[in-house]
Amino acid sequence: MSAIPPHSETDGDLWVFGYGSLMWKPDFEFLEQVPARLIGEHRALCVYSFDHRGTPEKPGLVLGLDRGGACRGIAFRVAARLRHDTVAYLRAREQTTNVYREVMRSVWLENAARDRVSALAYVVDRGHVQYAGRLSLSEQLRLVQQGHGRSGNNRDYVLSTVAAIEKQGFRDQPLHQLAVMLHDAGTTLHRDARAADGLDQA
Repeated sequence: MSAIPPHSETDGDLWVFGYGSLMWKPDFEFLEQVPARLIGEHRALCVYSFDHRGTPEKPGLVLGLDRGGACRGIAFRVAARLRHDTVAYLRAREQTTNVYREVMRSVWLENAARDRVSALAYVVDRGHVQYAGRLSLSEQLRLVQQGHGRSGNNRDYVLSTVAAIEKQGFRDQPLHQLAVMLHDAGTTLHRDARAADGLDQA
């Protein structure tokens, strides 16, 4: 279900809240980006990816906004004249399997005025077959390591999101912990491959 109807250019600028790949790859034109906080939902690797970072046979794992807590991310301000095209682009990108609910949420901008704005956000649909719920770190690691879809491998998605979070000057502890595990697993695989090739032998 869509949160917003088709827009005219007189509806004013549109704010979009990014908390995952939109933070590092928005791919739409915007006037400004501001660090922001959304209250009531938190960022979580809670969506099985059947498309962008996995397949139905070998799912990956991507982020959603899930119930409870708060989420720091980036609010993008889009010019009114680009509002309709931006919403159409986001729907084509985010809603390939309709696992998200398109909603308008209050977000607090982390600017000098601490403004509150209403922003477009994509919240996970808990009733959807791709809703993964709360998974253990070991299960997250397994899914991320196997995941590869039309937008690339799942590992890069997680590490790029962690890098974007760090660039904003904060940490997301569960994601950072998974990133460490991914780095460690990558190092082990690289070491094992070198050993198999005889490159680590004296």
